[in-house]
Amino acid sequence: MTTADAISRTADAAPRSYLAEGFSLRSWLTTHDHKRIGVLYMVAITAFFFIGGAAATLIRLELATPQGDLVTADTYNKLFTAHGVIMVWLFLIPSIPSVFGNFLVPLMIGARDLAFPRLNLASWYVYVLGGLFTLAALLLGGVDTGWTFYTPFSTMFSNTHVILVLVGVFIIGFSSIMTGLNIIVSVHTLRAPGMTWFRLPLFVWANYATSVILVLATPVLAMTLVLIGIERLLQVGIFDPALGGDPVLFQHLFWFYSHPAVYIMVLPAMGVASEIIPCFARKRVFGYRFMAYAILGIAVIGFLVWGHHMFVSGQSVYAGMVFSLLSFLVAIPSAIKVFNWTATLYKGSITFSAPMLYALGFVGLFTIGGLTGLYLASLALDVHLTDTYFVIAHFHYIMVGGSVMAYFGAIHFWWPKISGRLYPEMWGRVAALIIFFGFNLTFFPQYLLGYEGMPRRYHAYPPEFQVLNLLSSAGASILAAGYLLPLVYLGWSLFYGKRTGPNPWQATGLEWQTSSPPPKHNFAQPPVVTEAPYAYRPDAPDLERPQ
Repeated sequence: MTTADAISRTADAAPRSYLAEGFSLRSWLTTHDHKRIGVLYMVAITAFFFIGGAAATLIRLELATPQGDLVTADTYNKLFTAHGVIMVWLFLIPSIPSVFGNFLVPLMIGARDLAFPRLNLASWYVYVLGGLFTLAALLLGGVDTGWTFYTPFSTMFSNTHVILVLVGVFIIGFSSIMTGLNIIVSVHTLRAPGMTWFRLPLFVWANYATSVILVLATPVLAMTLVLIGIERLLQVGIFDPALGGDPVLFQHLFWFYSHPAVYIMVLPAMGVASEIIPCFARKRVFGYRFMAYAILGIAVIGFLVWGHHMFVSGQSVYAGMVFSLLSFLVAIPSAIKVFNWTATLYKGSITFSAPMLYALGFVGLFTIGGLTGLYLASLALDVHLTDTYFVIAHFHYIMVGGSVMAYFGAIHFWWPKISGRLYPEMWGRVAALIIFFGFNLTFFPQYLLGYEGMPRRYHAYPPEFQVLNLLSSAGASILAAGYLLPLVYLGWSLFYGKRTGPNPWQATGLEWQTSSPPPKHNFAQPPVVTEAPYAYRPDAPDLERPQ
């Protein structure tokens, strides 16, 4: 993808890596280096991931028995709210754009940094500030509204720390807007010579489209949260029908943001899969332009389908029919991507390294989640399945099976570039398989529970649902072990892992044309792009295989 001497010029100059620029805490907390900011995001987001996972563990322990004998109903409400708020607002939405978008987009487009380095650092501080507000609310007694903050419960009836959580999520939204704006401007203005739009890696396309959604949709969420606060504090009739408000209006405003937010979580994951699969299949991406257009298509149509969350909320039947049709339509660009990944694998020279296992797991789980989403997009079926565990299973197959699987795939694929070290490959494969098995054991029984009519958000349930719930809880324990395992061996690799060269995977892309870890300003000389992306050859040298 680049001129042949780009890497040699960087190697000859042998600049110090971004990690060697200073190890003091102050040097990290005042850095303007996009790579260090990406690492700061990784540390913070990983911490929130395990806090949210701890809440999920308590939920599954409660649901192992039908009596509701571990926690009270009120505590259970606070647990699933904490799990949802932390996982959605503090992990899923910022995870790949803020960590890997920050670290990789400048490298992939041949830039020295993002367009606004100071704004980039400010976005991390804003994110941490919002996270602290949110954690404070949970530590002071929790919130029981669910992560959706549905009115009028959140404005009138809840006696928990709703305002504090709203402030936290409101602040986090500004962090998302800052990150999105930085990526958009950088892609438009900082591309290396020869890096045309259709030479951009698909990961960049995905983060660019995600950034557009962040900038356009997040202000709607911010305004909605402000309106909840105004009604709760001042008793102004906005959503409360007793005061002349409209509770359905809240759902329209909330889902206008929150359905595009699904693609904020999924599009970067698609970008990760689009980098990993051609690398380990040693083939060009099948239908590159179609893949790029599909990313843009998902981003555009994603703004038009929010009403399929409201089929039983009292909106017009005719509106429901339109939203149902649009929901089926948005599946088309998603299907294009799955088809093109499959075609890329066809007759490829496939290596089942850890990143590839995560990418294949993402494709499989995302496909199941996407297909079951069509059930929920059907008016008649949705009436039966709304507010059951079928919705929980579908959401987690997309978000956890999709986004989290891709996040772990990204960590394993770019870990040598980030750290300059190789992790134990065998343990990476074992962790990927454990996570895949544990995930399916956790969430597939929930499809059956939902089909049989078990409602979500209840801490007690009829005894006939116990077997499937017990299977789900057993799967959650396996899944937890799978998530903890990378924390161990990746941490070990930081000190004892084998040092790696610039390109252990023999991958294409500008990020692999500089040292591992990269120098502070990425490239000794500005690279020049002369080839289309993903110029893989089946006769390329063997991959560096860590043991």
